[in-house]
Amino acid sequence: MNILLDTCAFLWIVSDSPDLSDKARRLFADPDNKVYLSVVSAWEIIVKNKLGKLPLPESPHTFIYKWRTRHEISSLPLDEAAVLQLSRLPEYHKDPFDRVLICQAIANSHIILTPDIHISQYPLRTVW
Repeated sequence: MNILLDTCAFLWIVSDSPDLSDKARRLFADPDNKVYLSVVSAWEIIVKNKLGKLPLPESPHTFIYKWRTRHEISSLPLDEAAVLQLSRLPEYHKDPFDRVLICQAIANSHIILTPDIHISQYPLRTVW
């Protein structure tokens, strides 16, 4: 199974947060699953950190790379096929970062690991 992490899922995984559901924790830990962090999530983390909305223990560059590699999470680049999905996407969700994650999941047939109920309204599979 190919799993795309929502930004909050990544942050909760690396901090071992109790906010992470048991099901999400099991799917993430399953060695048969390939887990991805989008470059869009990296962008969101950097933006929120610079705005003071997401304090990190180190620079975003160090934090993202260190924890992504430590947990064997692959980076998912943003490509044209995913971006072109935006023109077809209904306006159920207003967050631009989440909208691009949705497009990436659709374009790449990934499951999104997310607690966000708005994302589950789209034609893709979500798990939490």
